[in-house]
Amino acid sequence: MTQNQTWVPEFVLQGFPLSPRMQMLLCGLFSLFYTFTLLGNGVILGLIWLDSKLHTPMYFFLSHLAVVDISYASNNVPKMLANLLDKKKTISFAPCIMQTFLYMAFAHTECLILVMMSYDRYVAICHPLQYSVIMGWKVCTIMAVVSWACGSLLALVHVILILRLPFCGPHQINHFFCEILSVLKLACADTMLNQIVIFAASVFILVGPLCLVLVSYTRILIAILKIQSGEGRKKAFSTCSSHLCVVGLFFGSAIVMYMAPKSQNPETQQKILSLFYSLFNPMLNPLIYSLRNAEVKGAVKRVLWKQRSR
Repeated sequence: MTQNQTWVPEFVLQGFPLSPRMQMLLCGLFSLFYTFTLLGNGVILGLIWLDSKLHTPMYFFLSHLAVVDISYASNNVPKMLANLLDKKKTISFAPCIMQTFLYMAFAHTECLILVMMSYDRYVAICHPLQYSVIMGWKVCTIMAVVSWACGSLLALVHVILILRLPFCGPHQINHFFCEILSVLKLACADTMLNQIVIFAASVFILVGPLCLVLVSYTRILIAILKIQSGEGRKKAFSTCSSHLCVVGLFFGSAIVMYMAPKSQNPETQQKILSLFYSLFNPMLNPLIYSLRNAEVKGAVKRVLWKQRSR
């Protein structure tokens, strides 16, 4: 290894190569989306905290999903907004690696949380009599801790493999944050091991969980079709369709980004998908759960009624 192949002090995030006027417009638009993300997920957390009828395993996992979405957006979006206004667009090496770690940790954790939510719905609909026993609070807590721990450990593996690589230039990251594939392109050594680990992790954290989710919802669909009560069938479909929308948006974009064959403009594709991950998906999740979920709507009415009664 030659002497000039060392860690670089900072990277340049190229972001979106647009005119200053367009960058100002995007900054305002993305700031609005980011505000909606914080407010929407904050409202979900507040409702779950304030309304005792939402103190159930399903909403316990939904609260973790809201925390992940807030954290995920806050890891990427503020730096992107700052770079849209700043001509320098630099980020130091250590914050860049930390951003990569948090990005991967939150993404992995969200995959696992979505699996836990699908399992919760499977038990609730297919084994309703044993639901309170199977999905006790101790079990739910363990499942949540395992999700966060596995997500963080997998992200740590990626970061350790990145830190073994030398970076000797160029220092321009063709992205709006330190996304792992974009960072690896700047390494001055063979990144085959990193690519293999990323693909293996994608199979473990994307394909495996997605198969579990699909199996769960196949069983759920069969059970729903057997429900005699029209109201019970409607309620089950409403709850499960909300979760399926979130699962489809998240896993679909992730598989396209990390496992599908690359297009002719992979950098542009990665930016668009990462923007969807960082901004649109966290903003849409609370909307999907609130607009299609009668229990959340009921919780809003009860909380507002309590506030008026005081």
